[in-house]
Amino acid sequence: MTLLVNHPERKIIHLQLRQNEVLQAMTDAERDELEQRLDIVDVAKGDYLVHQGVHEMEQYFVIEGILKRVVSNADAKEMILRFAPEHDIETSYAAWRLNTPTPYAIVSVTKARVAKLTMPQWVQFMDQHPRFKAEFEYAVMRVMSEIMAHTITLHLLDAPGRVHRFMRKHADLAERIPKKQLAAYLNLSAETLSRLKQRGKI
Repeated sequence: MTLLVNHPERKIIHLQLRQNEVLQAMTDAERDELEQRLDIVDVAKGDYLVHQGVHEMEQYFVIEGILKRVVSNADAKEMILRFAPEHDIETSYAAWRLNTPTPYAIVSVTKARVAKLTMPQWVQFMDQHPRFKAEFEYAVMRVMSEIMAHTITLHLLDAPGRVHRFMRKHADLAERIPKKQLAAYLNLSAETLSRLKQRGKI
């Protein structure tokens, strides 16, 4: 973990952060102020950034690679709620505001690089920039709405329908997410996903 201001690739990372879907709503001055607080972390495939049930939370901006949000039950059965590729975010902001443990884990699907800061730092920053805070909270609500829509899709659509919806919304990720992970996200077996792929459904 290295502070962005001390990172040997800080100029490149600065440009990558400018492309982040959430940070685009910031002014250059706001983004420069935020970058003084960011740590840069390189994570391996399968690394946990946040464990389900913890109170210590952080805000993440994905620079490279793909993260996933996953929830587990007492029997360790997992459900993938969403994928977050570069230019996206991951957060436990809602849990922080509700003062509850984070209800899901955040895990790296691929080798990845993220910029992060603690949730207290992030909240403090946003409280100083209410215009951006409103933009961020809207982005969080949009993510929650997408997760709700995905969960409903798992119940209402058949296997080809689920695959078709994913391709319509996330075609750019289809070849980047490991087949086993994508199948789990769509509540399919890897064999069914392969069969649909052979039939030209994905």
